Amino acid sequence: HAVGVATGAKIDGTNTVAITCFCDGATSEGDFHEACNFAGVWKTPVVFFCQNNQYAISVPLAKQTAAPTIAVKALGYGFPGVRVDGNDVLASYVVTREAVRRARRGEGPTLIEAVTYRRGPHSTADDPSRYRTDEELNTWEALDPIARFENFLVNVKKWLTPAEHEKLLAGVDAQLEADREFAVASPMPTPESAAGGTYCEEGCHEVKPKYGVPTVKSRKAPATLRAESAVHLK
Repeated sequence: HAVGVATGAKIDGTNTVAITCFCDGATSEGDFHEACNFAGVWKTPVVFFCQNNQYAISVPLAKQTAAPTIAVKALGYGFPGVRVDGNDVLASYVVTREAVRRARRGEGPTLIEAVTYRRGPHSTADDPSRYRTDEELNTWEALDPIARFENFLVNVKKWLTPAEHEKLLAGVDAQLEADREFAVASPMPTPESAAGGTYCEEGCHEVKPKYGVPTVKSRKAPATLRAESAVHLK
Protein backbone atom coordinates (compact mmCIF):
# COMPACT_ATOMS: atom_id res chain seq x y z
CA HIS A 1 0.00 0.00 0.00
CA ALA A 2 2.78 2.44 0.88
CA VAL A 3 4.50 1.85 -2.46
CA GLY A 4 1.19 2.47 -4.23
CA VAL A 5 0.64 5.71 -2.35
CA ALA A 6 4.21 6.80 -3.08
CA THR A 7 3.82 5.98 -6.77
CA GLY A 8 0.66 8.08 -6.93
CA ALA A 9 2.45 10.96 -5.21
CA LYS A 10 5.28 10.75 -7.74
CA ILE A 11 2.83 10.79 -10.66
CA ASP A 12 1.01 13.78 -9.14
CA GLY A 13 4.28 15.63 -8.66
CA THR A 14 3.82 16.22 -4.93
CA ASN A 15 6.49 16.03 -2.24
CA THR A 16 4.60 13.35 -0.32
CA VAL A 17 6.67 10.50 1.09
CA ALA A 18 5.04 7.27 2.28
CA ILE A 19 6.44 5.27 5.17
CA THR A 20 5.50 1.72 6.05
CA CYS A 21 6.37 0.15 9.40
CA PHE A 22 6.62 -3.61 9.87
CA CYS A 23 8.57 -6.16 11.90
CA ASP A 24 11.26 -8.63 10.95
CA GLY A 25 8.78 -11.43 10.33
CA ALA A 26 7.21 -9.47 7.48
CA THR A 27 10.49 -9.59 5.55
CA SER A 28 9.91 -13.30 5.10
CA GLU A 29 6.71 -12.56 3.16
CA GLY A 30 6.57 -12.20 -0.61
CA ASP A 31 4.74 -8.87 -0.32
CA PHE A 32 7.84 -7.27 1.18
CA HIS A 33 10.11 -8.34 -1.66
CA GLU A 34 7.60 -7.41 -4.37
CA ALA A 35 7.19 -3.96 -2.83
CA CYS A 36 10.94 -3.43 -2.57
CA ASN A 37 11.48 -4.52 -6.17
CA PHE A 38 8.78 -2.20 -7.53
CA ALA A 39 9.98 0.72 -5.39
CA GLY A 40 13.57 0.21 -6.46
CA VAL A 41 12.75 0.05 -10.17
CA TRP A 42 10.51 3.11 -10.15
CA LYS A 43 12.40 5.05 -7.46
CA THR A 44 9.23 5.70 -5.52
CA PRO A 45 9.35 8.09 -2.55
CA VAL A 46 8.83 5.49 0.16
CA VAL A 47 10.60 4.54 3.39
CA PHE A 48 10.56 0.92 4.53
CA PHE A 49 10.92 0.99 8.32
CA CYS A 50 11.57 -2.49 9.75
CA GLN A 51 11.34 -2.88 13.52
CA ASN A 52 13.62 -5.85 13.99
CA ASN A 53 12.40 -7.13 17.36
CA GLN A 54 14.30 -10.44 16.96
CA TYR A 55 11.29 -12.76 16.73
CA ALA A 56 8.47 -13.54 14.31
CA ILE A 57 6.17 -14.82 17.04
CA SER A 58 8.50 -17.62 18.23
CA VAL A 59 10.84 -17.83 15.23
CA PRO A 60 14.20 -16.10 15.88
CA LEU A 61 15.75 -13.97 13.17
CA ALA A 62 18.54 -16.49 12.52
CA LYS A 63 15.90 -19.00 11.37
CA GLN A 64 14.13 -16.45 9.16
CA THR A 65 17.04 -15.37 6.99
CA ALA A 66 20.64 -16.30 6.20
CA ALA A 67 21.47 -12.65 5.48
CA PRO A 68 23.70 -10.99 8.09
CA THR A 69 21.19 -8.15 8.48
CA ILE A 70 17.81 -7.11 7.17
CA ALA A 71 19.19 -3.78 5.95
CA VAL A 72 21.51 -5.53 3.49
CA LYS A 73 18.48 -6.91 1.62
CA ALA A 74 17.92 -3.44 0.13
CA LEU A 75 21.04 -3.80 -2.04
CA GLY A 76 19.35 -6.49 -4.08
CA TYR A 77 16.68 -3.99 -5.07
CA GLY A 78 18.98 -1.12 -5.91
CA PHE A 79 18.55 1.21 -2.97
CA PRO A 80 20.34 1.75 0.35
CA GLY A 81 19.66 -0.04 3.59
CA VAL A 82 20.50 1.52 6.94
CA ARG A 83 20.85 -0.24 10.30
CA VAL A 84 20.18 1.78 13.44
CA ASP A 85 19.79 1.27 17.16
CA GLY A 86 16.01 1.08 17.37
CA ASN A 87 16.15 1.76 21.11
CA ASP A 88 17.77 5.14 20.49
CA VAL A 89 14.98 7.64 19.81
CA LEU A 90 17.24 10.34 18.37
CA ALA A 91 19.25 7.99 16.15
CA SER A 92 16.03 6.54 14.74
CA TYR A 93 14.74 10.05 14.08
CA VAL A 94 17.91 11.13 12.28
CA VAL A 95 18.05 8.19 9.86
CA THR A 96 14.32 8.43 9.14
CA ARG A 97 14.58 12.17 8.46
CA GLU A 98 17.44 11.58 6.04
CA ALA A 99 15.50 8.81 4.28
CA VAL A 100 12.54 11.15 3.83
CA ARG A 101 14.77 13.93 2.52
CA ARG A 102 16.42 11.50 0.13
CA ALA A 103 13.02 10.41 -1.19
CA ARG A 104 11.96 14.03 -1.69
CA ARG A 105 15.11 14.66 -3.70
CA GLY A 106 13.90 12.00 -6.13
CA GLU A 107 16.54 9.46 -5.11
CA GLY A 108 14.09 6.69 -4.33
CA PRO A 109 13.39 4.43 -1.35
CA THR A 110 15.38 3.52 1.74
CA LEU A 111 15.14 0.46 3.97
CA ILE A 112 15.72 1.17 7.66
CA GLU A 113 16.36 -1.69 10.04
CA ALA A 114 15.74 -0.50 13.59
CA VAL A 115 17.26 -3.12 15.89
CA THR A 116 15.07 -3.47 18.98
CA TYR A 117 13.39 -6.16 21.06
CA ARG A 118 9.87 -7.37 21.78
CA ARG A 119 9.84 -7.59 25.56
CA GLY A 120 6.28 -8.85 25.87
CA PRO A 121 4.45 -11.74 24.20
CA HIS A 122 3.45 -11.58 20.55
CA SER A 123 -0.20 -12.02 21.56
CA THR A 124 -2.28 -13.29 24.47
CA ALA A 125 -1.84 -16.80 23.05
CA ASP A 126 1.95 -16.54 23.09
CA ASP A 127 4.25 -17.72 25.89
CA PRO A 128 7.72 -16.24 25.20
CA SER A 129 9.28 -18.19 28.08
CA ARG A 130 9.13 -21.24 25.82
CA TYR A 131 11.64 -19.86 23.32
CA ARG A 132 13.78 -17.24 25.09
CA THR A 133 15.64 -16.98 28.39
CA ASP A 134 15.22 -14.58 31.28
CA GLU A 135 18.86 -13.58 30.82
CA GLU A 136 18.15 -12.45 27.27
CA LEU A 137 15.10 -10.48 28.39
CA ASN A 138 17.03 -8.78 31.20
CA THR A 139 19.77 -7.73 28.78
CA TRP A 140 17.31 -5.96 26.55
CA GLU A 141 15.32 -4.45 29.41
CA ALA A 142 18.44 -2.50 30.37
CA LEU A 143 18.22 -0.84 26.94
CA ASP A 144 14.63 0.35 27.35
CA PRO A 145 14.27 3.25 24.86
CA ILE A 146 11.82 5.16 27.06
CA ALA A 147 14.12 5.05 30.07
CA ARG A 148 17.11 6.01 27.92
CA PHE A 149 15.37 9.01 26.38
CA GLU A 150 13.99 10.02 29.75
CA ASN A 151 17.51 9.98 31.18
CA PHE A 152 18.74 12.06 28.23
CA LEU A 153 16.08 14.74 28.70
CA VAL A 154 16.27 14.95 32.49
CA ASN A 155 19.89 14.19 33.39
CA VAL A 156 21.83 15.11 30.25
CA LYS A 157 19.93 18.00 28.67
CA LYS A 158 18.35 18.95 32.01
CA TRP A 159 15.19 20.19 30.31
CA LEU A 160 13.23 19.26 33.44
CA THR A 161 14.12 19.52 37.10
CA PRO A 162 13.54 16.39 39.21
CA ALA A 163 10.46 18.06 40.70
CA GLU A 164 9.05 18.93 37.26
CA HIS A 165 9.76 15.41 36.10
CA GLU A 166 7.85 13.85 39.01
CA LYS A 167 4.96 16.26 38.47
CA LEU A 168 4.79 15.31 34.80
CA LEU A 169 4.74 11.58 35.59
CA ALA A 170 2.03 12.06 38.22
CA GLY A 171 -0.08 14.00 35.74
CA VAL A 172 0.25 11.28 33.11
CA ASP A 173 -0.67 8.57 35.64
CA ALA A 174 -3.74 10.55 36.72
CA GLN A 175 -4.86 11.04 33.10
CA LEU A 176 -4.44 7.35 32.32
CA GLU A 177 -6.45 6.36 35.38
CA ALA A 178 -9.21 8.81 34.46
CA ASP A 179 -9.31 7.42 30.92
CA ARG A 180 -9.46 3.86 32.25
CA GLU A 181 -12.35 4.69 34.57
CA PHE A 182 -14.20 6.40 31.72
CA ALA A 183 -13.76 3.35 29.47
CA VAL A 184 -14.93 0.92 32.15
CA ALA A 185 -17.98 3.05 32.96
CA SER A 186 -18.96 3.53 29.31
CA PRO A 187 -21.71 1.34 27.82
CA MET A 188 -20.77 -1.31 25.29
CA PRO A 189 -21.15 -0.04 21.70
CA THR A 190 -23.88 -1.49 19.52
CA PRO A 191 -22.97 -3.73 16.58
CA GLU A 192 -24.54 -1.14 14.26
CA SER A 193 -21.95 1.43 15.32
CA ALA A 194 -19.01 -0.65 14.02
CA ALA A 195 -18.90 1.18 10.69
CA GLY A 196 -19.37 4.62 12.25
CA GLY A 197 -16.63 7.10 11.45
CA THR A 198 -15.27 4.93 8.64
CA TYR A 199 -17.06 6.50 5.69
CA CYS A 200 -18.17 10.09 5.23
CA GLU A 201 -21.81 10.58 6.05
CA GLU A 202 -24.26 11.70 3.36
CA GLY A 203 -23.54 15.27 2.37
CA CYS A 204 -20.11 15.26 3.98
CA HIS A 205 -18.40 16.62 0.86
CA GLU A 206 -18.29 15.83 -2.82
CA VAL A 207 -15.32 14.09 -4.36
CA LYS A 208 -14.88 14.72 -8.05
CA PRO A 209 -12.95 12.24 -10.21
CA LYS A 210 -9.48 13.71 -10.57
CA TYR A 211 -8.94 12.61 -14.14
CA GLY A 212 -12.42 13.38 -15.43
CA VAL A 213 -15.53 11.36 -16.14
CA PRO A 214 -15.86 9.08 -19.21
CA THR A 215 -18.06 10.60 -21.92
CA VAL A 216 -19.89 9.19 -24.93
CA LYS A 217 -21.18 10.82 -28.12
CA SER A 218 -24.86 10.19 -27.39
CA ARG A 219 -26.85 12.92 -25.68
CA LYS A 220 -27.41 10.80 -22.60
CA ALA A 221 -24.63 8.71 -21.18
CA PRO A 222 -25.40 5.15 -20.08
CA ALA A 223 -26.04 4.78 -16.38
CA THR A 224 -22.72 2.99 -15.93
CA LEU A 225 -20.86 6.09 -17.13
CA ARG A 226 -22.77 8.76 -15.26
CA ALA A 227 -20.82 10.73 -12.71
CA GLU A 228 -21.56 9.63 -9.20
CA SER A 229 -20.22 10.77 -5.88
CA ALA A 230 -17.31 8.54 -4.94
CA VAL A 231 -17.45 6.40 -1.82
CA HIS A 232 -14.43 7.56 0.11
CA LEU A 233 -12.67 7.13 3.39
CA LYS A 234 -12.30 9.96 5.85
